[in-house]
Amino acid sequence: MTKTAIIFGAGNVGRGFIGQLFSESGYNVIFVDIDEPLIAALNARRAYTIRLVDNERAKEVTIASVRALHTQEMEAVTSALAEADIAATAVGVRALPRVAPLVAAGIDRRATTGRQTPLNVIVCENMKDAAATCRRMVSAHMPAAHHDYLQAHVGFVDTVIGRMVPPPTPEMRAQDPSLIAVEPYTELPVDRAGFAGTIPEIVGMEPCDNFAAYTARKLYVHNCGHAMLAYLGYLRRHAFCYRALEDTAIRPLFERALAESKQGIAAAYGVDPAWLDTYIADITRRLANRALGDTIARLGRDPLRKLGPADRLVGAARMAKAAGVAPGALSWGIAAGYCFDDPDDPLAVTLQRHIASDGLADVLADVSGIQADEPLAGLVQDRYRKLRAGTWP
Repeated sequence: MTKTAIIFGAGNVGRGFIGQLFSESGYNVIFVDIDEPLIAALNARRAYTIRLVDNERAKEVTIASVRALHTQEMEAVTSALAEADIAATAVGVRALPRVAPLVAAGIDRRATTGRQTPLNVIVCENMKDAAATCRRMVSAHMPAAHHDYLQAHVGFVDTVIGRMVPPPTPEMRAQDPSLIAVEPYTELPVDRAGFAGTIPEIVGMEPCDNFAAYTARKLYVHNCGHAMLAYLGYLRRHAFCYRALEDTAIRPLFERALAESKQGIAAAYGVDPAWLDTYIADITRRLANRALGDTIARLGRDPLRKLGPADRLVGAARMAKAAGVAPGALSWGIAAGYCFDDPDDPLAVTLQRHIASDGLADVLADVSGIQADEPLAGLVQDRYRKLRAGTWP
């Protein structure tokens, strides 16, 4: 029997990762997006190309049995989701509220027609409690009479996306709007508790218990490592992530920061530090991928969010401190984040205006929740002054 998967979002994660896993698992894949040239390209070929790249080789893989719908094709999207076997969202946090009515309409039709087969929606959004948030958004667009159906027959599943997928270059886009370059990494941890009914078998998908530990590992190791390289690398005028990793002034801080994070995660979630050591070694190897060409600008953009109280740097520092570990290296990363003044990033510009008008102490409290009387505030302010003066540890 033909199986169908619906993916809301045909961008980096949807097309560059989830689409591949669903296709290789035997599903016909339907993307739902707003990018008209991309939709046309996908429908013309009924396939697209992924270019797997690392420092050793490049390999092109064809992802077949795909088509695409525009979000404005409401009836077609609703009908497709009403018959789908699995779904995913990969639209970005800010677009999720606009997608929720589409998801709700498809589930509402499943309820109306009495479809009893469970539908699981893998929520591939970079936010805390993404699955619960998505469920609430969808529920708000459904009639109260179908809320019981939603609860019983639809699973919203948290995941952490580890594959690195930079945006296609203009040259790639001109060659083929559907072409995308990615790293070969294929692991997809998902929260076992989020599924409704039998968990489907998907290539690369790993249903996990203690899923909070996987979320913390992604945020406070992978994303934390990205932020350390981005903000310190920006100050050293590097353009690419791998260049920052190779920098002998940055590499020790990067390694110490991840060691601090590791101890915090291990203490908070009761996991084996060796499990985290293996992950740190793997992510360090992957961040050295020159062929991927991941930029400092992409990894550093939106510092207002990335310097948030529970986000990749400050959250890691808090967790380390709770474990009795001084966040010495992490504080350098936080300070570097407050120095990030990329003129092409409007949120970085906003942050710098905030610092100029109110002073760093007030901005630390406002953006990061770091109060002036905390030891961490003193550490960050000291490192900030040194970085602004060109002094490194």
